[in-house]
Amino acid sequence: MPDDRIRRIGPDDVEAAVALAYALADYERAPGECHLTAEQLRSALFGEAPKLFGHVAEVDGEIVGFAVWFLNFSTWRGVHGIYLEDLFVLPAYRGSGLGKALLAALAAECVANGYARLEWSVLDWNPATEFYKALGAVPMDEWTVNRLTDAPLRSLAAQA
Repeated sequence: MPDDRIRRIGPDDVEAAVALAYALADYERAPGECHLTAEQLRSALFGEAPKLFGHVAEVDGEIVGFAVWFLNFSTWRGVHGIYLEDLFVLPAYRGSGLGKALLAALAAECVANGYARLEWSVLDWNPATEFYKALGAVPMDEWTVNRLTDAPLRSLAAQA
């Protein structure tokens, strides 16, 4: 049975979700790297052709956790999957089942839509790694995440 504390993010939740994104950046020891604005998130989630989706965890009328995700595609499986960009629950609510409930909601999205997998990245030092393993998640140790941003991204684009 679905957890009634979890629901799809709505326009009125955007400010709280932005605050959670900043709290996540602080938790991940990178507070200066988060530049998200409410306008950016609102546009990404609720613009003309949204490519970003989300769920929130709500307790007593307060948004205390969120999951932000988008679709990816597996050429090997031939179907879409969900890539979880961010999952965060405020420290006071950890251990209450909200993190698991958010992941369960995303798993349900996958199953309902015929998506083949749910994927995310986690920092090596994050204690949530054990929580994810307990759910059956398999660390992709042989894979290394690569990223282009800022000047290197612009430099490569200039070569197109």
